[in-house]
Amino acid sequence: MKKLLLTLTAVAGLTLASNAQEFGFEKGNFIVEGSFGVSTLNNKNDDSKESSFQITPKAGYFVTDKIAVGASLGYGQDKNTTNPAAGKHEETESAFSAGVFGRYYFLDLGSRFKTYTEAGVGYVNSTIEETDVDKLKANGFGAGLGLGVNYFLTDKIAVNFALADIINYSTAKVDVDGAESVSSFNANVNVFNNFFSTAKFGLTFKF
Repeated sequence: MKKLLLTLTAVAGLTLASNAQEFGFEKGNFIVEGSFGVSTLNNKNDDSKESSFQITPKAGYFVTDKIAVGASLGYGQDKNTTNPAAGKHEETESAFSAGVFGRYYFLDLGSRFKTYTEAGVGYVNSTIEETDVDKLKANGFGAGLGLGVNYFLTDKIAVNFALADIINYSTAKVDVDGAESVSSFNANVNVFNNFFSTAKFGLTFKF
């Protein structure tokens, strides 16, 4: 009986210690974060193929316990191939981006969930290659405001859920004579109906 009581006491103590552990960020912390995505589609009905991938690393520094600033990079590629009776057609678009961001953690959902809003601006350089068409290059920039959540697996590692881009603006111009810039603005307020329909997942490492 004594052994049973000692065992229950030890388990209770470990449980309380686990629940009491603090997860989160402090002034002076560094974070390294990134996500990677791949998708493919092979349609044998019309002999078409689609593939895409993207990688987006980030690094940030906490200037306060709740505010981080940092820089981000990104690279992605989309490739579409069709093989109609007239002949094979292939289109590839690749893009490189670089930017800066600011992040504010405003709500704790329990001890492990940390909710944030993030604003960022960035530069994008893209290249479009298409069968029987001259290669096109475009340059542009964008700005956006979004929401996200970190879920801490350990004190140093968290899963990052970039839930939604609430507001974003972008403009780009093809690098040819006489070309005009193309701009777009989106305010996706309706994403609050279903966060995870637009979620992007990655890992966050704290140092």
